[in-house]
Amino acid sequence: MTRILVADDHEVVRRGVRRLLQQCRPGWEVCGEASNGDDAVTQAEQRHPDVVILDAVMPGLPGIVAARAIRARVPSAEILLFTMHETDELLADALASGANGFVLKSDPSRQLLAAVEALARHAQYVTPSLSDAYAAARLRRCRSRDGPALLLTSRERDVVRLLARGQPNREVANALGISVKTVESHRANVMRKLELGSIVDLVRYAVRNRLVEA
Repeated sequence: MTRILVADDHEVVRRGVRRLLQQCRPGWEVCGEASNGDDAVTQAEQRHPDVVILDAVMPGLPGIVAARAIRARVPSAEILLFTMHETDELLADALASGANGFVLKSDPSRQLLAAVEALARHAQYVTPSLSDAYAAARLRRCRSRDGPALLLTSRERDVVRLLARGQPNREVANALGISVKTVESHRANVMRKLELGSIVDLVRYAVRNRLVEA
């Protein structure tokens, strides 16, 4: 029997997830529901679920913070972040928080089932709606000791934003009050950190993460 705790601030989502899990997998039991992050931590401590499905954005304690607390207090529980937000900052934060899974609410229901199945086996799962290469790279970074340090700095995000708008290095330098050489250095660092191969990849990253409008 796999015991699952579902935490989401929308009752209709919790009911839908409960129905899906229990109807499609008879061996699964939803042992509790929580409507906010604080309650999710409390119930996880009380009920000791095998898998916790956490909404990333909830009232009170955010899902990311709740994930860290659950990981610390109930280390046997596997954590799946379930969210409508598709940004690699959120994915990085989710995996760095101790979550082993990441699924989007816009994904087909079979992805949620696959994620719970994987976590019940203590395996990692990232939705295929994110590219395999991208997901693997973020997993490697976030599971490494230096993962958090590899996130983009605010200045690097500024550089990405301007480059993605088509501005050449000199215009970016003038806009930010830095040298062209510094812009080139930031650009090289970003490409290395994100494992991007071209400016086209950089533009796609910026659009996906809402640094620029599509």
